Amino acid sequence: MLGPVPRNDPSDTGGLFIGRRPGTGPLHYRAAPERGGAGRRRADAILAAAVLAVEVLLCLSVWGPQPAGWLWVGSQVDYWTGSVFLGIVVAFAGVIATLFLTLSLATRLDRVWRLLRRAAGFEQRDGVLGRIFGATAIVALIAFGFWFVVIQGPGPQLAPR
Repeated sequence: MLGPVPRNDPSDTGGLFIGRRPGTGPLHYRAAPERGGAGRRRADAILAAAVLAVEVLLCLSVWGPQPAGWLWVGSQVDYWTGSVFLGIVVAFAGVIATLFLTLSLATRLDRVWRLLRRAAGFEQRDGVLGRIFGATAIVALIAFGFWFVVIQGPGPQLAPR
């Protein structure tokens, strides 16, 4: 005779193992959650879209304005101290520090976005930060390539003397 089949689907067990990790069980409510009205859900959806737009702008700033700003700060440190090495170190440390701060803030915004989407009536389990970060990297790469090849372009070809 066959016994009961174990439930080992990763979405049921919270991972790849047969046993469930603590805190990964499905949610069971005492009663069905109270849904907001249509106006409230619409307002939550609009607010979620605004939070998503801020998250996209924050991720885009990692690829352009933040490094450019820290390069300017590094150039000022070089000018004040006369040390190119110190200017490079300050610029690199600043880029790394603001990258960590930006990603920390974006992670919090992503959590808020998921909650707002759930409040708007969507079944939202995962965030979109990874996809946004990847998409903004591609957009920044294309924009830089366009600037580098088309706008800046190759320099004039000088005839040999």
